[in-house]
Amino acid sequence: MSDFKELDPVLHSQLRLAVISLLISVKEAEFTYIKEKTGSTAGNLSVQLQKLKDAGYIEIVKQYKDNYPQTICRITKEGIDAFEIYVKNLQSYLKVKK
Repeated sequence: MSDFKELDPVLHSQLRLAVISLLISVKEAEFTYIKEKTGSTAGNLSVQLQKLKDAGYIEIVKQYKDNYPQTICRITKEGIDAFEIYVKNLQSYLKVKK
């Protein structure tokens, strides 16, 4: 049996992992803030956010603020749990058995 745990393929993407890491600390963020912090293009970020939403890891709320569309992303309990498991499993790769 392997000492290495399987890593969640949804989170095993640099941009999706960055988004979840960001949302872990702030709980929710506006699309443009996430785009700025991750250095992503709007198109790529939209695709990756949809994958996180489809997995149940985030909620996406579209609304208007001062007549401008606004997209808010919130991490879910499932997203927090998945991130914690991902980090724990990743740590299994960093431990050296003697």
